[in-house]
Amino acid sequence: MTALDDTPAGPAEAGQVAAPDEAVGARGLLRALLRNRLAAAALVVLATFVVVAVLGERLAPYGRNEVSSADKLRGPSLDHLFGTDQLGRDVFSRVLIGAESSLRVGLVAVGIALAAGVVLGLVAGYYRGLVDDVVMRCMDVLFAFPAILLAIAIMAIRGRGATNAMIAIGIVYTPIFARVTRASVLSVREQVFVRAARSIGAGDLRIMTRHVLPNVAAPIIVQTSISLAFAILAEAALSFIGLGTQPPEPSWGRMLADGRGFIQDAWWMAVFPGLAIFAVVLSFNVTGDALRDALDPRQRSAIESATGGG
Repeated sequence: MTALDDTPAGPAEAGQVAAPDEAVGARGLLRALLRNRLAAAALVVLATFVVVAVLGERLAPYGRNEVSSADKLRGPSLDHLFGTDQLGRDVFSRVLIGAESSLRVGLVAVGIALAAGVVLGLVAGYYRGLVDDVVMRCMDVLFAFPAILLAIAIMAIRGRGATNAMIAIGIVYTPIFARVTRASVLSVREQVFVRAARSIGAGDLRIMTRHVLPNVAAPIIVQTSISLAFAILAEAALSFIGLGTQPPEPSWGRMLADGRGFIQDAWWMAVFPGLAIFAVVLSFNVTGDALRDALDPRQRSAIESATGGG
């Protein structure tokens, strides 16, 4: 977590948030990420993933459900880079178009978890006492269930579909953000700049939003990156068992499910969607680790010493 300056604010700055270490600004963070070759490669993969998700329909050489009975189960070739499936649909085109579903579900699900978890963790960590006990015990109840089983249970109540998958995954990952936020708030709420704001009459809402929240952002950012990876993986798992994105819409998880019955005769049907999931999830995890190192002053100093950076 980012180290904070404990020097009391001057008269002109008494009501302002203490500025974090400038080296953790946007430019410093980007430089730290780019120094890490593995993280730089992961960012390239993620940038490609976003572009493909946004422009997949335009980039795809064939339609998402364009069927050709004469081309069923054709292997990879110049005409069909990733081969075709049992209906003659182009696997490459469906992998490109399926990226949009994975990105949409991942972003919305993590957005739900981020909003709910940060609010709950912020309130619990700031007020402590009974509020903290009630909120965190509720989070512990959700934590008691395996994530994928809880998501399946929620979808069994709400029904199938990508929208319900977003809601289910968002609920499942809310306790993680609540715990991360609460732990950070507990250490920040007693800092000098928070006590100074309280002493000049700042209200709880102002203190939480203007003083505490900006100074606990680092671990939340890291958790967001990691959670995006698991949200995409969870969406693929739900689609694989038929609860997520529904046919005929392309989804990497659903394509894996369709390809498992042809794994011996048409391996490409499952391998290429699986590789897409692997590459994106690994890239999010690598980026999350790199963000943690870049936002941690001790790790950042060690990295700069090792690379000779200033």
